[in-house]
Amino acid sequence: MDKKISLFNWSGGKDSCLALHHILAEETYDVRYLLTTVNEAFNRVSMHGVREALLIAQAESIGIPLYQVRLSESPTMEAYEESMLRHMEAFRSKGIEYSIFGDIFLEDLRVYREKKLAEVGFKGVFPLWKRDTKELINEFISLGYRTIVVCAQEGLEDFCGRVIDEHFIADLPPGIDPCGENGEFHTFVFDGPVFSSPIQFSLGEKVYKEFPKPNGEEGEASGYWYIDLLP
Repeated sequence: MDKKISLFNWSGGKDSCLALHHILAEETYDVRYLLTTVNEAFNRVSMHGVREALLIAQAESIGIPLYQVRLSESPTMEAYEESMLRHMEAFRSKGIEYSIFGDIFLEDLRVYREKKLAEVGFKGVFPLWKRDTKELINEFISLGYRTIVVCAQEGLEDFCGRVIDEHFIADLPPGIDPCGENGEFHTFVFDGPVFSSPIQFSLGEKVYKEFPKPNGEEGEASGYWYIDLLP
């Protein structure tokens, strides 16, 4: 049976990595590209803040071509959607029909993705959908993957820069999702079965950044702690 030609939405983090692990093991999809949005001003992965050089190193170790969608530092939703539409139409013209995500349980996000994908003739694929997040993080660790927290919400500073293991999970405060699916933290995977060799880096400076509410929403700005990973 012919494989389904697809692209994979790659964040560089653990959920994305585990989803890719299952997709490659399933052998149903032919993943042509790892697609990542990158901040044009700083050459870093959008939101995660990981340097482009480390993103490239991940893709090279995995052995799937990296495709970067380069965005301005603070794009409007309209600019983001216009850029993504242009790139997705180019992918569709190459015969790619499926777009794979590591989302777990955010219903509104899935609905949004599927709506936008349908506009350009794509189908969304969600390998981890509705799985228990404690089960997922335990599976991720047991498979031999290693990942480090690269950014964490205000109040979780001590977790930023930590490698996720059983002790990390046990230390999480009540109400914090063990996969950070509500945006509590984001990660960078640097070793495991899909990689031909580990990604080398050292720890740099830890900084705090605040982000204004999007689209003029009222309320206090939200903040994240970031740890710089140095190639």
